Amino acid sequence: MRDYVGVPRLTSLRLSPDGNRLVGVVQALNPDGKSYGTALWEIPLDGRRPYRLTRSLKGEAGAEFTAAGDVLFGSRRPDPTVKDPDEEVSALWLLPAGGGEARQVASRPGGITGFATGGPTVVFASDVLPGDESTEAERRKARKDAGIGAILHEGYPVRHWDHDLGPGETRLFSGTAGEDRLTDVMDLTPEPGGALTNASYEVTPDGSTAVVTWTVPLPGGDVRSELVAIETSNGGARRVLASEDGHDFEGPLAISPDGRLVACVRSSHADTRTIPEVTLWIVDLATGEGHAAGGGLWPTEVAWAPDSASLYVIADHRGRRPVFRAPADGSEPVRLTPGDGAYSSLNAAPDGTLYALRSAVDRPAGPVRITAAGGTEDLPSPTPELELPGTLTEVAVTADDGVEIRAWLVLPEGASAENPAPLLLWIHGGPLASWNDWSWRWNPWIMARHGYAVLLPDPCLSTGYGPEMIRRGWANWGPRTHADLMSVTDAALELPEVDAGRTAAMGGSFGGYMANWVAGHTDRFKAIVTHASLWHLDQFAGTTDAAMYWRREFGELGTELYEKLSPHLSLEKITTPMLVIHGDKDYRVPIGEGLRLWWDLQRSGVESKFLYFPDENHWVLKPGNAVVWYETVLAFLAQHVLGQEWKRPDSLS
Repeated sequence: MRDYVGVPRLTSLRLSPDGNRLVGVVQALNPDGKSYGTALWEIPLDGRRPYRLTRSLKGEAGAEFTAAGDVLFGSRRPDPTVKDPDEEVSALWLLPAGGGEARQVASRPGGITGFATGGPTVVFASDVLPGDESTEAERRKARKDAGIGAILHEGYPVRHWDHDLGPGETRLFSGTAGEDRLTDVMDLTPEPGGALTNASYEVTPDGSTAVVTWTVPLPGGDVRSELVAIETSNGGARRVLASEDGHDFEGPLAISPDGRLVACVRSSHADTRTIPEVTLWIVDLATGEGHAAGGGLWPTEVAWAPDSASLYVIADHRGRRPVFRAPADGSEPVRLTPGDGAYSSLNAAPDGTLYALRSAVDRPAGPVRITAAGGTEDLPSPTPELELPGTLTEVAVTADDGVEIRAWLVLPEGASAENPAPLLLWIHGGPLASWNDWSWRWNPWIMARHGYAVLLPDPCLSTGYGPEMIRRGWANWGPRTHADLMSVTDAALELPEVDAGRTAAMGGSFGGYMANWVAGHTDRFKAIVTHASLWHLDQFAGTTDAAMYWRREFGELGTELYEKLSPHLSLEKITTPMLVIHGDKDYRVPIGEGLRLWWDLQRSGVESKFLYFPDENHWVLKPGNAVVWYETVLAFLAQHVLGQEWKRPDSLS
């Protein structure tokens, strides 16, 4: 496990505007072995070996190219030109195209949290305290020196994922890239309130306009997202490009090379009876007129073709995540990349060549070149190739309502009819998601190394199978998903390489909800592992960081659906041993869910254990904690699935 958490990972790519340079961000263990850091790597396009561009204890991330070919990145590294620099916040740095040391080009008291470029313009985001900007640094210091962490909220939301919102607000600034500093820096969004919390933004190729998602508060604590254009000069004049009741206009954003069109995602607000409709949306930057494109694709990334007449779209598709070519006029898209790849970090060169990361359930991300015809070529990667302890195959079955349910199945080395492997059913989160990619967090190959087969099904509510697959489980989470999961599990257990007498079920987030549901509706499994799970739906709906979403989905049938779908109502039927896992910094599924589940299991006499992470969020991100997670899960499974004596993991002793 220590070797596994130490494997470097390539997380993103960025191509220079002229298409001649490709830079990637690599995450690797820091020297202390207790945390991860990031660095920029050059990936030569001529087949030479990648080489490291940056190196610091604080790390570097978020690479973007300027029009001049310089590389911008964010880092908390100290500025050697400043006496007593503030090392607690991230600043904007520039690595010259011609070589030489990186230098800090912009900083803010609240740090710089993201940036985008277009022409000579750089737009960046920063957390800013309301009030006199000239005194912000002093006011931040005064709060810190006085030990004040309190925040007075006057609106919703108040938290996101794993951090509190406020007392500052996100603002956007623009400046002109120079050799030593950004010049003509201007606040584009004075007093935005919460409009730019988690905003997406891009800059037109000439640098004159930033296109931004803008959150609008609604009565009753709800919100919706508009698309706005903000001039990077002229005082930051702002106009609305796209706005519609009951809809959000969201990222990913992409602006056509000719500067005329903006691609975004238009999402309808779902309710109890209506699933969300997610569409690639094209907006004319001059007029605001918009239309749908991309057919039924649910875009996760978009990039414009050089002629501005079509886009490249990444979307889930039947357990894969290929690249599609979608005409901007709304004509039907065409799949570009074959095979089982899951693509991300898509970049289009001026000659039409694409560069991206390609991964799969059985392959960590690596850089590839994609031709106009869809052919792919691996580029040398700054991260190592991995040897996997098993094979990957597919299982499919027809559910009771006639719909095909498919799954990936990982089989460990040596699994055979004479030596069948115990089976782990892994239920994905979301619930609008798909098992189609490599995962460093829930990695089935770790389990295969220990002799387990792992089933990764896409039941109802999975993406990449069209709207009907989502509609099947809408407002019917537990019953319909459970039926699909049991059908595909039965199909997997018919294989001679799988041992039907030794099985367990595991899931996280919505998968944890389903693990709890499974525990209350069948005793067929020897053990259940439930991570960051929903247990009491009524309690969860009001304490999650996005309560407005759940209010929409459960709507006027809230009480009825809670009584129908909440796993806690089947507590008295649970007899399967359960391992409960939760992080205290999880604001998406708050710790109260794990605590209440644990108490309910204890008071009911269910054999159970509680693995608690005081310093983790919805995921488990720290390398030491990841080791503990896997070792504890494996020990729990060894006891209940393999029949071995319980042995407390050494990492917890």
